[in-house]
Amino acid sequence: MPDSQPQPSDGATADSGTLLLCGARLTDGRTVDVRLGGGRIEAVGTAGSLPPHSARIDLTGHLLLPAPAEPHAHGDTALSAETPGPVSYAPADVQRRATEAALLQLGHGATAMRCHVRIGDVQGLGTLEAVLGARRALRGLAELTAVAAPRLLTGVAGADGVAVLRDAMKMGAGVVGGCPDADPDPTGYTERVLQIAAEHGCPVDLHTHGDDPARLARLAAMAGGMRPGVTIGPCAGLARLPRDVAARAADRLAAAGVQVVSLPQGGCAGVEHRGNAPVRLLRAAGVRVAAGSGALRDTVCNPAGRGDPLEAAYLLASQAGMRPGDAYDCVAGAARQVMGLPEVRVEAGFPAELLAVRGTRLDGVLSLAYSRIVIHRGRVVARTSAVREYCDSAAAVAPELPRQQRPDPGP
Repeated sequence: MPDSQPQPSDGATADSGTLLLCGARLTDGRTVDVRLGGGRIEAVGTAGSLPPHSARIDLTGHLLLPAPAEPHAHGDTALSAETPGPVSYAPADVQRRATEAALLQLGHGATAMRCHVRIGDVQGLGTLEAVLGARRALRGLAELTAVAAPRLLTGVAGADGVAVLRDAMKMGAGVVGGCPDADPDPTGYTERVLQIAAEHGCPVDLHTHGDDPARLARLAAMAGGMRPGVTIGPCAGLARLPRDVAARAADRLAAAGVQVVSLPQGGCAGVEHRGNAPVRLLRAAGVRVAAGSGALRDTVCNPAGRGDPLEAAYLLASQAGMRPGDAYDCVAGAARQVMGLPEVRVEAGFPAELLAVRGTRLDGVLSLAYSRIVIHRGRVVARTSAVREYCDSAAAVAPELPRQQRPDPGP
């Protein structure tokens, strides 16, 4: 079962009209017009070749890309670092923070998000209820899927965790998750997760540091061939293993079809270890690798997290040595595949999930992605405009300073 949820057809979540994007630049250097309708791309033609339309946006000076997706967020703990005093996990407060965090990520370009939610213990199912409330509030703006993440699933204490996890799936969680590393019996934890996921036909998304090759081998053996699929992350511990050991582990994950979500912007609430997965090694082995944001300004792991997929791609390009196109694919195409979402290309027939960023080349966009227009299901759902201005030079003969034009406000 993919992360995307069935959408009502009452017009509340999609623009049934037509929207024309004019003068957009693509990564292959072409300048095109793009017509959107019914939540999909209807036509792509050379600039000026499509019939004019009253609903149009001038994208001159913008690079048009498939929209990113966020495969690893923590809505229940997001923005908690900004809360004075003890953090409240009352459902109303969690829903407010989760909604605000999702809107921040939407403004950065992510039109779909997978949100890991802690269940059981003191919070019970209240945090999940709150995140599902945020999903309803975001209808028509972005798609949000909840990952139910219990603390324990084995032993006497784990019996309650199993019951709560089954209740969470009935409530509407779309993915079974958790952190096997935190359970006294990691293998038993993984077995129970896979069993419950099979019962509900749901994907699996597990937190693991990935520093134990034997544990990864057991996980790969158990998960091999499971449908709809198994994802693990952030796997930063793989980077600390000897290269030959890490390569063998990557080969096992690839053979089992296990996907990896790395967190180049920092850690997350499920795994406190810092660092990033060896993305190039995993990709060379044939593992599908996506990149997520992890913690977004929470009290424990990353009080300064930005939740920006373009920053994640920038870090993969600047620190992991990836080509800009491959780095962006980790937050867009690969992220959507990990989440079971339809492929997006700037071609006729594909979903109208798009991001326009001021710039002409992908490497420049990853470096200076200030102005953005986000399109979900064929309509503009977020817009960020940035204008840089300089005062006059004090030199006797002032040079002609570069100016950034103010963006066209559009219709």
